[in-house]
Amino acid sequence: MDKGQLPKAYEFHDVEARIYSFWEETGCFRADEQSKKPAFSIVIPPPNVTGQLHMGHALNNTLQDILCRYKRLKGFEVLWVPGTDHAGIATQNVVERQLAQQGLSRYDLGREKFVEKVWEWKAQYGGYIIKQLKRLGASCDWSRERFTMDEGLSRAVRIVFVKLYEEGLIYRGTRMINWCPRCRTALANIEVEGEEIPGRLYHIRYPLADGSGELVVATTRPETMLGDTAVAVHPEDPRYRDAVGKKVILPLMNRPIPVIADAYVDREFGTGALKVTPGHDFNDFDLGVKHNLELIQVIGEDGVMTQEAGAYAGMDRYECRKRVVADLEAAGFLVKIEDHVHRVGHCYRCKNVVEPMQSLQWFVSTRPLAERAMEAVRDGRTRIVPEKWEKDYFQWLENIEDWCVSRQIWWGHRIPAWYCADCGEVTVAVEDPDRCGACGSPNLSQEEDVLDTWFSSALWPFSTMGWPEKTPELDKFYPTSVLVTGFDILFFWVARMMMMGLHFMKDVPFRDVYVHALVRDAQGQKMSKSKGNVIDPIIMMDKYGTDALRFTLTAFAVQGRDVKLSEERIEGYRHFVNKIWNATRLVLMNVEGASLLDEIPQKPDRLAHRWILSRFQKVVQEVEEALENYHFNQYAQSLYQFFWHEYCDWYLEMIKPDLYGDDPKARLLAQTISVYLLRNVLLMLHPVMPFVTEELWQKLPGTQGSIMQAAFPAVEMGRIDAQAEGEMGLLTGVIGSIRNIRGEMNISPAARVEVVCLCASEKDKALLEANDRTVVDLARLKGLKVALHGETAKPRLAAGAVVSGVEVYVLLEDVLDFEGEAARLQKEIGKLEKELAGTSRKLSNEDFLSRAPGHVVEKEREKAQRLGEKLEKIRHHWQRVEELRRNAAQSAG
Repeated sequence: MDKGQLPKAYEFHDVEARIYSFWEETGCFRADEQSKKPAFSIVIPPPNVTGQLHMGHALNNTLQDILCRYKRLKGFEVLWVPGTDHAGIATQNVVERQLAQQGLSRYDLGREKFVEKVWEWKAQYGGYIIKQLKRLGASCDWSRERFTMDEGLSRAVRIVFVKLYEEGLIYRGTRMINWCPRCRTALANIEVEGEEIPGRLYHIRYPLADGSGELVVATTRPETMLGDTAVAVHPEDPRYRDAVGKKVILPLMNRPIPVIADAYVDREFGTGALKVTPGHDFNDFDLGVKHNLELIQVIGEDGVMTQEAGAYAGMDRYECRKRVVADLEAAGFLVKIEDHVHRVGHCYRCKNVVEPMQSLQWFVSTRPLAERAMEAVRDGRTRIVPEKWEKDYFQWLENIEDWCVSRQIWWGHRIPAWYCADCGEVTVAVEDPDRCGACGSPNLSQEEDVLDTWFSSALWPFSTMGWPEKTPELDKFYPTSVLVTGFDILFFWVARMMMMGLHFMKDVPFRDVYVHALVRDAQGQKMSKSKGNVIDPIIMMDKYGTDALRFTLTAFAVQGRDVKLSEERIEGYRHFVNKIWNATRLVLMNVEGASLLDEIPQKPDRLAHRWILSRFQKVVQEVEEALENYHFNQYAQSLYQFFWHEYCDWYLEMIKPDLYGDDPKARLLAQTISVYLLRNVLLMLHPVMPFVTEELWQKLPGTQGSIMQAAFPAVEMGRIDAQAEGEMGLLTGVIGSIRNIRGEMNISPAARVEVVCLCASEKDKALLEANDRTVVDLARLKGLKVALHGETAKPRLAAGAVVSGVEVYVLLEDVLDFEGEAARLQKEIGKLEKELAGTSRKLSNEDFLSRAPGHVVEKEREKAQRLGEKLEKIRHHWQRVEELRRNAAQSAG
């Protein structure tokens, strides 16, 4: 890249692909495991191989990239490991849908051919999200890209499974599990998403077998009653004391079942009598074990009623529900039906309702592993940020249940267990056995099930670095420095990585866990296609550039608070990108051909130089502190404020007389400091805005190579100058007050005005007199008069303000039409009063408040507050103008 002239506008479409190629070609992302530099490492939360970049990905990977680029500039050897997850259920679903379009199922192909099809799909489409991450600017070490089913990771999975089995931490057993009839597989408990849905509560009569009465039970799932094996009541419930120990006749099935007493029963729910179906409810299963009840499975793995359902066998579960309700009503067993909102478990992949059922599966015994994972956070080996997520982490691990890791699908790591057809022995081994370990028979068949996708993901921090081999990467980069992740996979992934890392590496997988929140729309609503409020990051990057999107996400990434995103905000930060470009162009035009100073004087004569150099040191401190503590929004806002408002709005404007003047020494110093600051601000902005900063870095005098190979600015404590900052605060305050008065009084920007400043001290007077040229130029004045209090009379026809004890008066005679301005303000007040009245009427309308969505009501309240504040301000301003109008009339009289 050459230094050349800077084009008038920043065309990000032309720049981004070129710069990313430059970084890859020059090895800027490569980590050297032999380096003597301190290590910083991150493993990417592997996106599903089926995935496409969404705003959650964009936020997560932007934050990781910021940390990686920052640490490189700070002199660390940085490894950011990329990769994708094979996403067992999701990927199999995608390929099965493709086959269905051809009228085929996976069973038509058979296991081997189907898995080949999935690998073909992965080869064609699996790299799509990786390309999108590169588009986002992710500086991963792509030479180390991993896939959870690549050869190395697959071997690691087998070794872990076998070791856990040999240690008694993996076992095969029959337990209650969650089953997805759509995906036809078992799910771990945390893969079931509870969702509040409108349903019905059915009240059903269960007649006592001795004819002495009946019990009425209430259920949301009448189809499961076909598998009832008891009715439970609370032992202290007087309504049912006489029924305990008796039997009721199960309606429709005509089967006698016992009435049992158990304190588990909630007397307040429904009728206080609970139907017990051990085969289709976790709590009922526990009751069944406790009371030695029979377990009957009436719903099959395909969601169809089994032979145990009698006359209803072969029906879909929902069709059966309708038929059961109709038959109960016809037979007089249905008492009533009530509307009832209840929480129902859904498959986290296909969103179908899951069925609890008893099944023979493989499980990880998690309690011993969980204890160590909790201890590591308690003793500070791993820190969770924000700290509030620790509570959720501990709560889940304290109540952890054994992890069902077997899945009845074909795409994934096939469980390395073989069954002997002759003696029934199970052989679990890393290498495929050719004969039974117990009897020597060659009649072995491998387990059909594959492992839960999250099993391989749990090994990600060390398997991606070459474990079980003792690699230089593991030695240099494990434990990783930080994990950046969303709270939604705190249990799915983070806790499991902690358990596996501590067990196999004897150390935590990461020192810090930074948990970021969700990206929502501007009203705080969760983005979804059904709501039509999804903001596509690819479209935003096409429209506004990658840097603008990244900066927006970062600026709103407040710890513990969801990111509220809108396209308008992204567009707004696109203006910031343009501001950086235009400011650099201005500086470059003024330093062309100049031989800049090698060193900047410790205490330059000019106040503007001392002030900006002092402020710059403070900003470096703010940025470092923010990034070290994961306060990404503070990092972004500190740089935004400094660059736009202090460097551009104040400093560059103040030094223009030097840049354009005849004093070569003053010009050279202004040129040198403006470039020095620009260079270092680009370095600090680089982690969040990599593309525009690299492009501009290449054009600045005195730069070499990529900005990624430069050093982050160091704080020079000797340049911090409290006096300069105080004096500049007064100066900018005076100029700002004049500008505010001009705006409030509707004075034309082109009009030059006279200003009088009355000071309380000689020091303030001397400061303003020494910098009168700056005040005149930046406030667009005709003249400036500075005096001490009492040396001159306070002007009558003037608008005033007080800044740090200095009274500032803008003379308005011959500048402002008092009559016309008063009339204009009266008209504005009338307009605002009318608008506020309309909003207030809407907010006092009970019909609107009860029917309108919450975010609409809140928006209306915000509008009312905004209008009220504006109205109050305009009224106050009108009073000031009225007073001036009267003064002017008296003077004229």
